[in-house]
Amino acid sequence: MLVRWKRLLPLAGVLALCIVGAAWLASGASSRAAATLDVYGFGPGDEIANTRADIAKRAVGGSVDNSRGAFSDQQFLAQVASGDVADVVYLDRAKVAEYAAKGAFQPLTNCINGQKIPMKQYRKATVAEVTYKKRVYGIPEFTNPRTVIVDNRVLRDAGVKVGDLNTNNWKRLAAANRKLLKRSGGKVTRIGFDPKLPEFFPLWAQANGARILSKDGLHAHLNSPKAVAALTFAYSLIRAHGGWGAFKSFRDTWDFFGSGNQVAKDQIGAWPMESFYYNTLAQNSPNVSITAKPFLTRKGGAITLLTGNAWAIPKGAKNPGLACTWMKSMTSTASWVSAAKNRFDAQKRRNRPFTGVYTANAVADVKIYQDIYQKMGNPQFDKAVDLLVAISKHGFTIPASPAGGEFQQAWMDAVNRVLAGSQSPKKALDQAQREAQAAINKASK
Repeated sequence: MLVRWKRLLPLAGVLALCIVGAAWLASGASSRAAATLDVYGFGPGDEIANTRADIAKRAVGGSVDNSRGAFSDQQFLAQVASGDVADVVYLDRAKVAEYAAKGAFQPLTNCINGQKIPMKQYRKATVAEVTYKKRVYGIPEFTNPRTVIVDNRVLRDAGVKVGDLNTNNWKRLAAANRKLLKRSGGKVTRIGFDPKLPEFFPLWAQANGARILSKDGLHAHLNSPKAVAALTFAYSLIRAHGGWGAFKSFRDTWDFFGSGNQVAKDQIGAWPMESFYYNTLAQNSPNVSITAKPFLTRKGGAITLLTGNAWAIPKGAKNPGLACTWMKSMTSTASWVSAAKNRFDAQKRRNRPFTGVYTANAVADVKIYQDIYQKMGNPQFDKAVDLLVAISKHGFTIPASPAGGEFQQAWMDAVNRVLAGSQSPKKALDQAQREAQAAINKASK
């Protein structure tokens, strides 16, 4: 990919020169009537997506072409190479700085100032994730806060207390994991505590006091002693089950999104998980017995990892003004509240619970929780929502980096090598450190 980008950079530079301040006037009334906004990476979906898209279409005032499909790195590179870019792109926030560094996205200074987008409404961590060299290149959308989900029935069966699963006390957690897990005939029949590797390695590292990437996104710290210790411990929870093969083979049998999920069948003691899964449980297995717990740092403070998508405007976009209007509308407080109300009403008609919506717009989240959300009458899920609303203020994100995708791939590969048993945590993260830093250095030139 890096070689290909060298060929694309001259084109990106030419496109950058073609962007003039007058382009932002495309959001004017006369331009709206004639222009078609080209959207890439965002398809039709549920009430949350469709409600906001309808509001944004009205704000744009013209037609909207949303036919390009889900975001793909290869497709986007091809679009940039051909000069046929969309007006606005929806993609993982972790990739925004990488494309910005390569000249594929334009900074949003004119957009934010010209349309008076209130950036303070967004969570600081999510804005930092799309800020490169002190310039904002994306408008953040959802978050997906992580908490620990506990199966109370499994704990009672194993004689384990909820407090034994606090992630700040590794010795106690390891002991609880051994009590909770079950094996029969050489096979795992119940998982104790699933650390969610490789995906949640950054959460374990940060909770142990390790910043795996510097705030400016230019210096990897993947093999710091605290990061190595975090991976070593998290992997030990899996190794206690007989290794990754036995652990994963059993986990792959779960009906994860169905009524016969691993909690309904008491196939797991506890694990950290994204916020959306409470809705899955409440909808498909409302009679499960769970406790929602915060993930804790080694010092005992609450912490959560926030991830999600963002909106960005490519260099060479024909209608940047309309794109700005679209982004502002899609992430506004009013749009989020309207979408949450429609979701609440739809869930009520289906006789299903509403477990909230968790966004990068902190103001919207407060209004949704205060004005839309209603207690479900199921204390365990009501308490889970309370936790999800409160935990986001303790959220962190991986800093924006010109090699964000390659940085992520480096640590993912490292953890997978550890899981496969081909490297120790120290050797795997040493290799990842070399790979990640080399990629950052090359992208920074």
